[in-house]
Amino acid sequence: MNPHTLAIVRRLRASAFVSGEAIAAELGVTRATVWNGIREAIGAGLPVEKVRGLGYRLAHEHAWLDAEAIRRALGVEASRYTVEVVDQTGSTNTDVLAAAASGAPSGLVRAAEVQTGGRGRRGRQWINPLGGALTFSLLWRSDRGAAALSGLSLAVGMACARAVAAQGVTDVGVKWPNDLQIAGRKLGGILIELQGDALGPSAVVIGIGLNVRLPEPVRDTVGQPATDLASRAGAVDRNALLACVLTQLSADLDRFDAEGFAPLASEFQAWHVLQGRPVRVSLPDGTPVEGEVEGVDADGALLVTTAQGRRRFHGGEVSVRGTAA
Repeated sequence: MNPHTLAIVRRLRASAFVSGEAIAAELGVTRATVWNGIREAIGAGLPVEKVRGLGYRLAHEHAWLDAEAIRRALGVEASRYTVEVVDQTGSTNTDVLAAAASGAPSGLVRAAEVQTGGRGRRGRQWINPLGGALTFSLLWRSDRGAAALSGLSLAVGMACARAVAAQGVTDVGVKWPNDLQIAGRKLGGILIELQGDALGPSAVVIGIGLNVRLPEPVRDTVGQPATDLASRAGAVDRNALLACVLTQLSADLDRFDAEGFAPLASEFQAWHVLQGRPVRVSLPDGTPVEGEVEGVDADGALLVTTAQGRRRFHGGEVSVRGTAA
């Protein structure tokens, strides 16, 4: 994205039109640069209204990501986190992994307005419309090794679900192992990557993406049923939402570090959208297994009752039978 584009659209409001001439004068750029920036922003999913003779305005009010606003919203938790906001990057997870390798401390948070190479689970692309998603990564250092981090994505999912519920969206849930859903539609996802020894310590990068306002044309490119917070809760301040997610994560990560996933398992099942439902688990080799979800065990494995008895799954693609959810 052109570096002028975000500077241009940050000068737009929903309450009044602003002329391209005024924006150009304020930024010291040409009118053509303003027009190209507006066009690029619209192409990136930002709804901008254009009226000849009046100029441009946003279709709805928009709060751009702001590190200081996030720190204020964190309150007493602010000392625990180092918050960075960037206009554009390839992937916040990649950035934080590099920072971890260079010795960055636990609690580093990087959020981006635009990710050009955002990644989802299994290498899928994360769709990130301009201003329409909350995408960030958190560095968490733990004494636990990789094997002892089983169930972490479920703990993170619960923290995200609580934060979303605090926005007034009470029917949010977590789909094992790393998605957030509302009524069978994807609201967000979690990508966890780590560095370290098998027995610890570990540098864990927790990547989180939440759909805040997903325009219809963008939804068509997602590849699965999707939803957003705006359609359920109206305008959502992404700065406050990010602070709320981090606050919810604080206690859960401390508890996970001390005791693992086991003490969180029963609460997870209350948030789990697959609980008690008939599912198909597609294993990495393509083999399908059908049964009914019984729950999760103390290390986060999915428990499925099949015709051959109970089975445990640590991986695989899970869908409700008869749907693509």
